[in-house]
Amino acid sequence: MATIKEIKDLLETITDKEDTRLEELAKDTRAGVQALLQKKHKDFLAEEAEDARLEHMLSYEKNLYAQGIELIAGIDEVGRGPLAGPVVAAAVILPKGCKIRFLNDSKKIPKSKHQAIYEEIMDQAVAVGIGIKDSQVIDQVNIYEATKLAMLEALEQLAVRPQHLLIDAMRLNTPIAQTSIIKGDANSLSIAAASIVAKVTRDCLMAEFEAKYPGYDFAKNAGYGTAKHLEGLHEKGVTPIHRKSFEPIKSMLKKKGSKYDRT
Repeated sequence: MATIKEIKDLLETITDKEDTRLEELAKDTRAGVQALLQKKHKDFLAEEAEDARLEHMLSYEKNLYAQGIELIAGIDEVGRGPLAGPVVAAAVILPKGCKIRFLNDSKKIPKSKHQAIYEEIMDQAVAVGIGIKDSQVIDQVNIYEATKLAMLEALEQLAVRPQHLLIDAMRLNTPIAQTSIIKGDANSLSIAAASIVAKVTRDCLMAEFEAKYPGYDFAKNAGYGTAKHLEGLHEKGVTPIHRKSFEPIKSMLKKKGSKYDRT
């Protein structure tokens, strides 16, 4: 009779819930074996649920596939709300029908999983483009326009020209056909892929800024107005990567002879 350890190892090799070996194992009345079988059953259910979720998130893409359109670029941005750092956009073209497990809106994925999913996207993608607009551009044209410029730059950086764009709640001035999707990063795998690429790219940039401008906790807060970030602003002042058109920075700099201006 096989040991519990041997059965556990065997179950790890079974990928089909119709595998006849599962029926044979079900005849084993040992509590340890039954517990392993229950866990395997739960794993199958979780896999089916994940596959159904991914299929649902391909609904916009599948509608385009039916029209003969396969080169679909998902476009999304990260960094519209922070007080510091750039707005970063990404454009990602995935292969037809590509499903990457656990891919979702970057805000719904634990940060600990971002890098692994990012690497899988980069490995599988047909093409990836990145667009970055710094705080100076944001202050010059406003964050909404800077976001569009970053998205257009990401689009231009693609090595392959897409036939259609799926964009998260935005319309771009481009001749390429496009669909704007509200909450697109939670409803389209292509946009979700762009969301992760933009998020990981921006987080890396903010970690670099943490080393250059210590005291603002940029690596952890990504430039958002957390208590530590605001404390750093009042103690150390405004850096060149801060957005001078955003409050409370705008008001801080209005004070005559402001001690806060480090730029």
